[in-house]
Amino acid sequence: MTLKIRTLALAAAAAVMAVPAFAQDVVKIGYSGPLSGGAALYGKNVLDGMQMAAAEVNAAGLEVAGKKVKLEIVALDDKYNPSETAINAQRLVQESKTPAILVPHSGGIFALQTQNEAQKYMVLAYSSVPQITARGNKLTIRIPPEYTSYVQPFVKHTMGKYGKNLAIANADHDYAKAWTAAFKPAWEAAGGKIVAENPMSYNRAADFYSGVSRVLAAKPDVLFIGGASEPTGLVVKQARELGFKGGFAIIDQAKMDEISAVTGGYAMLEGAIGVLPLAEDSSPAAKDFVERFRKGHSGRTPSSEVSYNYTIVHATAIAMKLAGTTTDAVAIRAQMDKAVKALTNASNPGSLEGIDDKGGTINDTRVGVVENGKIREVKLSTLNAAK
Repeated sequence: MTLKIRTLALAAAAAVMAVPAFAQDVVKIGYSGPLSGGAALYGKNVLDGMQMAAAEVNAAGLEVAGKKVKLEIVALDDKYNPSETAINAQRLVQESKTPAILVPHSGGIFALQTQNEAQKYMVLAYSSVPQITARGNKLTIRIPPEYTSYVQPFVKHTMGKYGKNLAIANADHDYAKAWTAAFKPAWEAAGGKIVAENPMSYNRAADFYSGVSRVLAAKPDVLFIGGASEPTGLVVKQARELGFKGGFAIIDQAKMDEISAVTGGYAMLEGAIGVLPLAEDSSPAAKDFVERFRKGHSGRTPSSEVSYNYTIVHATAIAMKLAGTTTDAVAIRAQMDKAVKALTNASNPGSLEGIDDKGGTINDTRVGVVENGKIREVKLSTLNAAK
């Protein structure tokens, strides 16, 4: 063997030996949600949070079972259509070998729960519908709190401050109907009275004058409202313009900061209770997250959808490390409670405390009440304890 050939052979061998030191396994986390159509902004918020977390995990470096791992988010548009979600899930599992798929709507989550245990992938469920965890699916994590956790505190706060007469004027889609089915009996059980009930098509109407007038004729103390944020804002605005002076109980789909963009600030929302806008959260972790997100997204303020899904990707990465695998969804799921508890403050702006035995996240949720034209932050536990 000539000296030149021997040198090339040694160089080639050295290169082969060097590969393991620099090689990275790529693990793909799936996303199927709306990226077009009327819910595209919502879906983009969810995806932005996931991608921000993946970028941070990769920048910090992730090692699983002695191998360097790079996270990649594979996103597919399902247009909020559960049948499309199911098709996307098959693509993600077969082509990208995803051990986890995040879906931000209950219909799509339910579609995946018919097959995920058999196909061994974890469903990261961004929806507050209680049935998601009540079904007993052992490979599902429900990310936000159940909407039923808001019902008793919202009833207690609004009835105690404004009175016992409630008018229902929320949206007429399935999620709003589910909220009504929980809220109405809770109001009556607390000694209240339903004086009017007129759900409206928030997604199809742009003027709610007649519908709002109808419920206000019954002289309610509190309006139970909510659907998409923009039409919810119109309902609030028209109620005030028609002389309503009472309070609002707002379902968690509607975000008060987005409503205030329609009403011209929080003054018209006086007496309202609803989901606390992330930008109004006083915790250092939330404030830090908002600023970091704004810097990386042209000054845009993140919503709670951004932060919760950001956190769950960080937790999934930790669970992989604890489980020693990027492929075994059962082993990864088994470590999710420990993973959430191991989150740093920076990666946990929503202050998640763990995962319960049904697969739902645990935390003392902070909500917002509007007083003197400003949002006051309060924990659900504080509202529940109030006399």
